[in-house]
Order: sequence, then structure tokens, then C-alpha cells
Amino acid sequence: MINILLYVGIALLLLAFTSFFIVKQQTAAIIETFGKFTSVRQSGMQFKIPGVQRISGRLSLKIQQLDVIVETKTKDDVFVRLKISVQYKVIRDKVYDAFYKLDYPHDQITSYVFDVVRAEVPKMILDDVFLKKDDIAIAVKRELNEAMMDYGYDIIKTLVTDIDPDAQVKEAMNRINASEREKIAAQFEGDAARILIVEKAKAEAESKRLQGQGIADQRREIARGLEESVEVLNKVGINSQEASALIVVTQHYDTLQSIGQETNSNLILLPNSPQAGSQMLNDMVASFTASNQIGEAMKKQKPKKLD
Repeated sequence: MINILLYVGIALLLLAFTSFFIVKQQTAAIIETFGKFTSVRQSGMQFKIPGVQRISGRLSLKIQQLDVIVETKTKDDVFVRLKISVQYKVIRDKVYDAFYKLDYPHDQITSYVFDVVRAEVPKMILDDVFLKKDDIAIAVKRELNEAMMDYGYDIIKTLVTDIDPDAQVKEAMNRINASEREKIAAQFEGDAARILIVEKAKAEAESKRLQGQGIADQRREIARGLEESVEVLNKVGINSQEASALIVVTQHYDTLQSIGQETNSNLILLPNSPQAGSQMLNDMVASFTASNQIGEAMKKQKPKKLD
């Protein structure tokens, strides 16, 4: 009797262990009765009839991600590898469709991604692939949503996470970028050099203007001084010709004095004899006298009358 009760207890214990099962959070369990679908059990402790019903499978209701690498050619004949990240999940109300209609959802999603990417990218040049990667992602999501919704899968997000052209193409792009930057740098350097040249020319022009103004002022003052000197000499009975000659001779000796003050001067003034000053004075007086005589003679000549 005791043995029978022991066997019954063990049987009931085994029955309890095989009758109750636990479904984890964000998971769905598919129950079949004699191989036929019966129900979908959600999270918590669940009951099934031992020997009659069985757990055919479990599906995660969490968001999952599938990374697909697609190699294709752009419009400008550049081969490029794109990494498409697809985030998807099983729709809670369509667990039956997700479990029974599709054996390999990853393969199905991968096929649609390949189809869309190889239809969109060949329409673009390589630069547009980088600029319009969001457009590619949107096209993939739209196509996947239409296809996978019937199988109980919801496409949450698609992302183009990597664009990898051929190594030689990347190197060429880097060279082009470097050349463009060098060109811009050269333009800036040229502009800077041109500005320096213009500013230097302006400074030189201003310097010449001021130098010319200084020379003009100097000559004006010299002329004013000479005029005053001639007036003073006229007052003591020396005429203008003699006064002019005397001033020139005085300037000659002033020049000699200035040259003599320079110890390392290589300047040679000709003539430089002691009689040079007297000779210069006599020559100038004679020249002025002759010039006056010619002027007086021309005044005395009367113009002939025409018949």
C-alpha cells in the first residue's frame, strides 16, 4: 500500500512538473495539441496538458537588430560596401504569422535589403551615396515594412551605419581633398602676398609724395633766402648780377666745407684749385654782362615795316 502511494506521489509530482511552465517577460510561447496550433502564451506561469500539448517554440518580443553587408556599384562605376542595420520585432498580435509563415526571418530581411540597396545605389554617384544615405535607409524601411508586415514583423528602424568604398577610391578621394585644401591655401597665400605688395606700393607712393613735397618746400625756402640775400646786397650798392654771382660762390665754398667735414668721403669736386672760386665769379659776372648787352641790343632794334 505504501509503495502504491509512493508511486502515485511521484507520478503526480512529475505531472505537475510537466504541466506547468514559465514564459519569460517579452517572450511568447506557441502551444500545440497533437501537432496542431492551440494558443500563444504570454509571460508568467502557464499550464499545458502533459502528453497532449507541447511547447512548439518561443519567440522573443524584444527589438532585435540584424546587420547586413551589401556590396554594389555606384553610378560612376565605384564599388562600395554598405552596412545596413535593421531593427525589428515580432508583433505581439501576430506571433502565429511570425512563427508559422516564415522559417528564416533573417534570410528574408537580408534578401529585401540586398534588393533595395542594389536598386537605389546604382542611381547615385559616390558622393551622393554619402550625402543621401538617409534616403537609402528610408527606402529600405519602406520596402521591408510592406513585405514583413504580413509575416508578423514590424520594422522599427533602418540605418546605413557604414559606407566603405574600395581602398584605392578612398585614397584618391583623400588626394582630391588634400589638393583642394592646398589650392585654397595657395589662394589665401596669394591674396596675402598681393595685399602686402599693394600696401607696400601705397607706402612707397606716400613716401615719394612726402619726399617730393619736402624737396619742393626746401627749394622754396632756398629761393626765398636767395631773394632776401639779393635784396640785402642791393641795398649796399651791389647789383643783382654781382649778388647772384657772390651767392653762387658762397654756396661753392659751403659745399667744399661740407665735403671736408666727411672723413671717409670719396667725392671729388672739379675744378678744385684755389683759383676756382675767383674764376667762377669772373665767369658768371662776364656771362651776366654779356647777357645784358645782348638784351639791350635787341631792344634797340626796330622791326621793319612791310610794304
